[in-house]
Amino acid sequence: MFKKILIANRGEIAVRVLRACQEMGIAAVTVYSDVDRASLHVRKSDEAYPIGPAAASESYLNIAKILEVARRSGADAIHPGYGFLSENAKFAQACADAGVKFIGPTASAMNAMGSKTKARQAMEKAGVPFVPGTSRGVESVEEAEQVAASIGYPVMLKAAAGGGGKGMRLVRAATDLKSALESARSEAERSFADSEVYIEKAILNPRHIEMQVLADEHGNTVYLGERECSLQRRHQKVLEEAPSPIVDPEMRRRMGEVAVRVAQAANYTNAGTVEFLVDQQKNFYFLEMNTRLQVEHPVTELITGLDLVHLQIRIAAGEPLPFTQDEVLIRGHAIECRIYAEDPDNNYFPSPGKITLLLAPSGPGIRRDSGMYEGWNVPIDYDPLLAKLIGYGSDREQAIARLTRALGEYFVGGIKTNISLFRRILRDENFRLAKLDTGFLDQMLKQPEDKAVDSNAAGVAAVAAGIFAVLGAPSPASSASGEQASSKWKSAGRRDLLR
Repeated sequence: MFKKILIANRGEIAVRVLRACQEMGIAAVTVYSDVDRASLHVRKSDEAYPIGPAAASESYLNIAKILEVARRSGADAIHPGYGFLSENAKFAQACADAGVKFIGPTASAMNAMGSKTKARQAMEKAGVPFVPGTSRGVESVEEAEQVAASIGYPVMLKAAAGGGGKGMRLVRAATDLKSALESARSEAERSFADSEVYIEKAILNPRHIEMQVLADEHGNTVYLGERECSLQRRHQKVLEEAPSPIVDPEMRRRMGEVAVRVAQAANYTNAGTVEFLVDQQKNFYFLEMNTRLQVEHPVTELITGLDLVHLQIRIAAGEPLPFTQDEVLIRGHAIECRIYAEDPDNNYFPSPGKITLLLAPSGPGIRRDSGMYEGWNVPIDYDPLLAKLIGYGSDREQAIARLTRALGEYFVGGIKTNISLFRRILRDENFRLAKLDTGFLDQMLKQPEDKAVDSNAAGVAAVAAGIFAVLGAPSPASSASGEQASSKWKSAGRRDLLR
């Protein structure tokens, strides 16, 4: 087993991985940019090293700096988390060349699945069902017109190296194809330095369902059940749940077997996710493979009882999977909310700043993976994800009830967050009935919100204001002596008694 792991990431995922290291008796090394010096992952780690300015290109994306920290610290493995360098084949290869184990797939597996067109070509050979379209980028407008006419409108243009909705355009008519192709290519070039764009048939009102897979370095591959990821805004996942409300055991088995075939076709090892689009008739089509740990991995952990980060580390250390497919059991239901520093009342614009007060939810069935703390300044330089709040119950109804209660306890002062969005989602009748597709959230947000029904928000804000009023100002005793009072609550109580 590894003695020391460097975590090449930041925020809540860095905290998540270092906790796993501590549980396994492995020293955890973190890196930080100038604006992350006081971040939670730095404060909790065994060792922390600066790697440069706030700009990710000069810090968290700088392969040479990260490998230099690995050398200086004596780390024998690197966990990339998600984002940043987690799906960078050059980084995986650089780690191998430096004699440091990359906790993830090999560079060759990443290359096989990193390009969507290459992945489609590989899956075509493996007999995996995928959405009709091209398996290579279109080279001209004329070719695009021919393909679109043959598969029928509407069609979707997608960047081969894409992600997060970049380089993606929905085209409903032939008259819009030329301008959409030019726009998609331009955005793909800016975002990924790769202008390759391919075409596939647009599946209207699909569900986005993904399957978690694990593969060791001894030829064993298993699937751990699916996640429903249809609630998206601008092609970015917002809320995920497991299992999917529409997937029955037989469909799960078929999707899982296809996901395993995908992983095996790419000689894949470690944790990965195979994503599918599912149409209204419950036909599923291969979409892409994410060659890393997913943001939403906690919901799979809760319904299987498995720790995916522990398993990632053990697989990378050469251990075989400690269970077979028949031993994977799904029980209960889990739902995850991604808590962002953004303002729902201002088109979800990022909301950096100092967290002046934090009331964190807890109680039965509640898990919170967080990278924030009271007094921390949220930087504007990175993705605004602050934390993930997960509710678990014996069934979907109980998971919703517990998560609703927990959201009523959650308050982050000093900045704006999207917590109110999740309260609204969980109240929505169609969500409760599991009538979901990738357009669900856009449609919901078009409807006027009845703010009067959100009594929880007003209640928790009132509680937060009261706490801040009591604890925010120093007590007379502490002001006079220059020392902190033994308890602000006790001091407040004494003041009340004197009135």
